Amino acid sequence: MFQVISDSGCDFTKEEAGEHNVHVVPFYVSFDHENYLKEGVDITRDDYFDRLTNEKGLFPKTSQPSPQDYIDAYTPYLKDGKDIISVTISSELSGSHASAVIAVDTLKEEYPDRTIVLIDSRNASVGQYLTLKEITKMRDAGLSLSETERIAREILKAIRVYFTVENLEYLKRGGRIGPTTALIGGILGLCPILQLSDGTLSQLDNVRGKKNALKLIEEAMVYALKDEVENINFVISHIRSEKDAANFFDNVEKALNMKIANPISGIGLTIGAHTGPGALAFAYCKKYDTFLS
Repeated sequence: MFQVISDSGCDFTKEEAGEHNVHVVPFYVSFDHENYLKEGVDITRDDYFDRLTNEKGLFPKTSQPSPQDYIDAYTPYLKDGKDIISVTISSELSGSHASAVIAVDTLKEEYPDRTIVLIDSRNASVGQYLTLKEITKMRDAGLSLSETERIAREILKAIRVYFTVENLEYLKRGGRIGPTTALIGGILGLCPILQLSDGTLSQLDNVRGKKNALKLIEEAMVYALKDEVENINFVISHIRSEKDAANFFDNVEKALNMKIANPISGIGLTIGAHTGPGALAFAYCKKYDTFLS
């Protein structure tokens, strides 16, 4: 049985990582651009968003895991004779994948009989989360490393991820929108609908008010999924927006007459640094068994 490893862009909690036997390599976050804390190790998700909520004007910086971080994560499993599937956040959004590539190249000579399958998810947060969920299901069902890789790459081709945010300032700071757009959007109360596609974040629409944005996303998802209910896996995630997430969850379940298997989850530090409190994310993908030969 192979080991599954991911950077913390997947937004697994420590409990989920333990339950699904996923080794998470943490990103780093800094509030002063000098001292860096490991996500989930040196700082919890709650502590991080407490600071963002309570300390106005605070805009932290995140940094990817280093090649040595990946070497340290991979080595114990290789020593134990295990192969590895390692999933990273989109290489368009972070250097995490590049760090993992260096680590894999470094370890090849020392462990020539072992295989590390490295997957650039071209995704983040909820999209990466769903991908890992399907990979762990395949591993636990006894699928081979090569078959799991094949299906995982098929899943990633069709995964759909949508975001909306409450505060445009974080997108402005991250360079996703310009200062004029942020100013006008704030004055008009505009709420962007964002899509994560082919590794990058793009804006689909601007809607006045978060309630209208969520309604539009809900209607689009219900329309897209109405004939695929049995074949899809779905997840809703948020930052300090429990009520909106719960309402969306209930509305989708009722509209599609389905039970969403994944609980409402929390967006982690990596994406949260660029979206801020109040963000919501939604994703769906096809279940792995729809791709079985």
